[in-house]
Amino acid sequence: MSMAGSALATKPQPQSQPAPTTPPGRMSRLRRALSERRTRFGLLNAAPVVVYLLILFVYPIFSTLLLSLKGEEGGWTLRWYTDAFQGADLEILLTTLRISAETSLLSLVIGFLLANAVTRLKPLWAGLVMLVVIVPHFISALVRTYGWIILLGEHGVVNNVLTDLHFPGAPFQLLYNETGVVIGTTSVMLPYTVLLLYAVMRGTDRRLLAAAASMGAGRITIFRRVYLPLVAPGLVNAGVLCFILCLGYYLTPALMGGPKQTMVASLIDDQVMKQNQWNGASALGIILLLLTFAGLLLLCLLKSAGEAYRKRGTAS
Repeated sequence: MSMAGSALATKPQPQSQPAPTTPPGRMSRLRRALSERRTRFGLLNAAPVVVYLLILFVYPIFSTLLLSLKGEEGGWTLRWYTDAFQGADLEILLTTLRISAETSLLSLVIGFLLANAVTRLKPLWAGLVMLVVIVPHFISALVRTYGWIILLGEHGVVNNVLTDLHFPGAPFQLLYNETGVVIGTTSVMLPYTVLLLYAVMRGTDRRLLAAAASMGAGRITIFRRVYLPLVAPGLVNAGVLCFILCLGYYLTPALMGGPKQTMVASLIDDQVMKQNQWNGASALGIILLLLTFAGLLLLCLLKSAGEAYRKRGTAS
């Protein structure tokens, strides 16, 4: 027993391990960041911008949302939203979506062809062409719209030329219908499309196209399998941007369209200026805002899908 007791007495006891130090929490990291002079200086500089956005962006949107939920007697209601999705208002909303989609598609086609042609020019000529594309954008939209009215009128330049050429069916009705609206809105959105696509196409590595051609691929295969996937992000960005801008466009559809081409912006103007119906106009404005957010969400989803597709292609 004495030997066992002495063995137990001489057996080294395990040393206690120090307690692991826990990393500082989020609040401590936040306090440490706020205590730094650089962070305080940055917050001080950002404060005017934040106040500016709160006063001129967040507050008007929040006020519009509250106004769209108020009834004529002061209570809360969804009547204005239900009215917006019924009858003539629903037709105007669908017309707005259709014209925006047509304008986006036409802008993409023309912008793709023009930007692709500009990328093949020498820098001097490419700069001149881009100048011709961009400079009209700085002219007043009202002046450009009246220019299109003069060109597309029944006795305008376009119809006169077509009549002199004895084109079948000339003169055409190119104004106060959906054709005139799409032509006018496309001319407004085209500079955005060309600039976006030109930037993407200039960054495309042309050696990939040459490598595909050296391996025996035809032009259509190169365009479909190599070039189009490279410029697809630019196409998506340009298309969504044009669609969002067209949703709230007012001037050109109002001057070049007819009663059947009334868009949501014109309907909002009519409800505010003629009917004094601010609640319904606010509901339509919130719907346009939600459609804009939906377009941005679609853009993010398409980008994520494109990145996942490229990763799968790289892995395979």
